[in-house]
Amino acid sequence: MLSFALKEELAAIVGSAYIKDDPESLITHSYDGTPMLQSLPDAVVYPGTTGEVSRIMKALASHRIPVVSRGSGTNLCGGTVPVQGGVVMVMHRMNRILEVDLDNLTAVVQPGLITKSFIAHVESLGLFYPPDPSSMSISTIGGNIAECSGGLRGLKYGTTKDYVLGLEAVLASGEIIRTGGKLMKDVAGYDLTKLLVGSEGTLAIVTEATLKLVPPPKHKKTMLAMFRNIYDAARTVSTIIESRIIPSTLEFLDNATVKVVDDYARLGLPRDMEAILLIEQDGEPEPVERDIARIEAICRQENAHSVTVAESEEESLKLLTARRSAFTALARLKPTTILEDATVPRSRIADMVLEINRIAARHNVNICTFGHAGDGNLHPTATTDARDHEEIERVEAAFEEIFEAAIRLGGTITGEHGVGLVKSPYLEWKVGPEGVELMKAVKQAFDPHNLLNPGKIFAKSSRKRVVLQHE
Repeated sequence: MLSFALKEELAAIVGSAYIKDDPESLITHSYDGTPMLQSLPDAVVYPGTTGEVSRIMKALASHRIPVVSRGSGTNLCGGTVPVQGGVVMVMHRMNRILEVDLDNLTAVVQPGLITKSFIAHVESLGLFYPPDPSSMSISTIGGNIAECSGGLRGLKYGTTKDYVLGLEAVLASGEIIRTGGKLMKDVAGYDLTKLLVGSEGTLAIVTEATLKLVPPPKHKKTMLAMFRNIYDAARTVSTIIESRIIPSTLEFLDNATVKVVDDYARLGLPRDMEAILLIEQDGEPEPVERDIARIEAICRQENAHSVTVAESEEESLKLLTARRSAFTALARLKPTTILEDATVPRSRIADMVLEINRIAARHNVNICTFGHAGDGNLHPTATTDARDHEEIERVEAAFEEIFEAAIRLGGTITGEHGVGLVKSPYLEWKVGPEGVELMKAVKQAFDPHNLLNPGKIFAKSSRKRVVLQHE
């Protein structure tokens, strides 16, 4: 519990309406998009300006009170669960587009801005912001920056880190720093901008971001390739990339996911296909048409059962919306849905998909797999019931083996969800003990009293299982 004096101090900063410690507010901010994790904060505060964030941090730092900054709480790694209590700082009041600079093709925005709203505004001006996380209808730009969110367009356009040019952020001490700017080149010292992107709120609280915009593609084509053999589908992904074609979207859905998505979106998808690839290319009209024709030939060469090209923008949008609905569709099956991510080199996609299937069968659990196959990022998703403790143990054991398999195949434990709380025991598998210690030293330099999102990224103890060597 915060002292009465500290609550009064915070109320003087933000106004009494913007600090809450009633049971409903505390419960609402005790969990995020991650299943089976909950921890009550002591209070919730809603700053309206960078200056207020700075003053709040100075007040809380003087009392050594932990702070968890939060957008919409859509993350899937336990990243905004306040495991050590303290204050949850919700950034939704800071939700403005401060500037769109048409000369420099940049935008300056506040962290509480909803991603989809920003994309829509930019597109209304004839520009393009490519990062498109599946949660973009509710997730915030600040949350995207904290997790370095990816999305369906990540293969061709990159992820959030590739579009953040500069940041304004508040340190644990309350000091305000500014990094980068409207610059395409800047090598003045360490790249603090890139360091803060993906740091999951453990190093600083982002209060403003300068983002890169690009011209929109002039033409798009979307196609659906269906396979009776899952290995053929996965191999097709590698063959497309080997052919020096980089689609804007190259998504994979296994049979179990196809059935659930079709039930949800009613697209009339063939339910006997073992896998489907959803492929989109964009750019200048002539190269797009040429790429789509070549991709279709590759799919048929790799034993696709059928290939269809969307005949209209409406049909294309319907297919992409169906893919974005995969998690929502799967969540209807059972009370608990655990959506994970693991990334491998694109050449090992087929091996990873088959390994996930073998692991699920071995543990007798239901795991559907979909994801951004073009950049090697798969989302094995378990549908289960948190009340069935024995099954949950089998699910957790299966995911542990899936992370091991990803490492063994030259991959990583997370491609876009982040480490947070859920994957912290596995971080050492990826970066080694020396890497963990170096990261802890960075954390110590930014936040010597461990006040910003404590308990995340660094586990109290790592998993004991031996890390496997890359093949």
